[in-house]
Amino acid sequence: MVTLAQIQNAKFKIKSREERIFKYMSRIGSAPITIPTGVEVLKTGKTMSVTGPKGNLKIDTNPAIEVEVEGNQVIVKRKNDQKKVKALHGLTRSLIANMIAGVNTLWSKNLELVGVGFRAQVAGEKLILNVGYSHPVELIAPEGITFEVADNTKIKVSGIDKQLVGQVAANLKKVRIPDVYKGKGIRYQGEYIRKKVGKSAKVGVAGAVGTK
Repeated sequence: MVTLAQIQNAKFKIKSREERIFKYMSRIGSAPITIPTGVEVLKTGKTMSVTGPKGNLKIDTNPAIEVEVEGNQVIVKRKNDQKKVKALHGLTRSLIANMIAGVNTLWSKNLELVGVGFRAQVAGEKLILNVGYSHPVELIAPEGITFEVADNTKIKVSGIDKQLVGQVAANLKKVRIPDVYKGKGIRYQGEYIRKKVGKSAKVGVAGAVGTK
């Protein structure tokens, strides 16, 4: 039976966790962003534009957030201390920092194919995958995204937009989600796949126990 004290304690823990998140996001938002050499940050009304060697990105900021460009730094401020505004403060700062990093050096995600006969190749803007289906799977790179393939099994997804790079990589992985028994499929580089024990192995173990 759940007591009133347990319910109140649970609510307190949830509230405390939320407060820690808001406090963390607020702390992130207060940190200035350094603009590297070769990158230009412009503010037009509520629109922030970031241009660098790799391209250009724009973002519209929330009215509750103020962004200032001072010398080689971007300062993000909030107009009040409401919880949602505090979270938005940190989020806006992170988005702008990601934009600056992206137009300067690009974001990337690395994946690998695991399976006998699995291979990938790039043809123009297309990524062609042979991953155990009766036909090749072709993916066209969205604008701002490039595919690179090494050793026929290693794929690199690159672009200036961090969110887009992550989404394209996630969609690519969905083409052949790793098998839980043998691990065959498309996975992020270095990703650990927890495998299940096959039925034959279970039967063998049970049989061995029964002979004792």
